[in-house]
Amino acid sequence: MIHVYTGDGQGKTSAALGLALRSLGRGKKVALIRFLKNRPSGELTALARFDNCRVSSFGKAEFILGRSPDKEDRREAEAGMAEAERILGERSADLLILDEINPVLDLRLLPPERIEQLISRCPEEIDLVLTGRNCPTTILSRADYASDIREIRHPWKKGAPARPGIEY
Repeated sequence: MIHVYTGDGQGKTSAALGLALRSLGRGKKVALIRFLKNRPSGELTALARFDNCRVSSFGKAEFILGRSPDKEDRREAEAGMAEAERILGERSADLLILDEINPVLDLRLLPPERIEQLISRCPEEIDLVLTGRNCPTTILSRADYASDIREIRHPWKKGAPARPGIEY
């Protein structure tokens, strides 16, 4: 099954990680590939406690905001995608989460066709989760589960900083 968590609201990664926790609790193998992120977070600390969970991060320490992607961003996106293809090819996870893959596509770091091919090659026994804003409609239309998480209010708009254990 293909799962998509998209929209401008907070909670897309959290929803995917809730599914990961459910799978881990049932003894399933989970692989989380983080795109555009390479900073510590509470989720990573918690997931490290599970032997049946593998986390890989592909991106710079800072998120791409207000700047154009560069060659390093493209290399990181390509490396993350190669890891996803390897995991699916080896069938080494029951649940594969591509966190922030939708912004990777929106920023044109990878072509949408690359994800569409991954979806087409995804074995039936593996659930594939795609998160992030601006999911392309071609991919959204292929999802078995699709959630649009919208923002109603967020304290960062009032200048509140991100807090450990809540936002990261």
